[in-house]
Amino acid sequence: MIKAFIDWYLGALDQGGYGLVALLMAIESSVVPLPSELVIPPAAHLAVTTGRMSLPGLVAAGALGSWVGASAMYGLARLLGRPLVVRFGRYLLVTPAKLEAAERWSAHYGPFGVFAARLLPVIRHLIGLPAGIVRLPFGRYSLVTLAGSAIWSAVLCWVGVVAGQDQALLAGDLHRVSLWLAGGVALLGVLYWVFVHRLMRPRD
Repeated sequence: MIKAFIDWYLGALDQGGYGLVALLMAIESSVVPLPSELVIPPAAHLAVTTGRMSLPGLVAAGALGSWVGASAMYGLARLLGRPLVVRFGRYLLVTPAKLEAAERWSAHYGPFGVFAARLLPVIRHLIGLPAGIVRLPFGRYSLVTLAGSAIWSAVLCWVGVVAGQDQALLAGDLHRVSLWLAGGVALLGVLYWVFVHRLMRPRD
């Protein structure tokens, strides 16, 4: 499924360009399980090998798209309020436990928590909900969301450029593909455990 998506995506980028990147990053910043790791790195590789797009343009498109998706989550939570988010969130893969963890994170770290959340797995998709529920000022929320999303997009661009220099990877070496995937999963796992599991667990 992942290979099919990437094949479609690389072909669609010729026509969609920055707009397609922004659209997919907006979807990624909602509750839809579309990893940003499948959006920015392939586009970055295409940018440096074909010159059809630029890395700064991809960072901007990624940040703007993430802001659109995150703003939709914020607005939805602010409009509905906590009871309805808890009631219907489970249908969107937002369980009460995840929401409560995101609320603890938001209450403890404030605007900086929103900024940091944009760099972390799992919580990056959910942080807009508690921010909307507690009515964090939208201007401040937007500023830290754009900043965090830009940094994350830049990191993913770097990953795409470095991975694109791996000729064995480009040739379809499954062992090398597995190494890249395993390394990425391990890094995300460590970040999740340190920043999410450890810092967001309930305090006695």
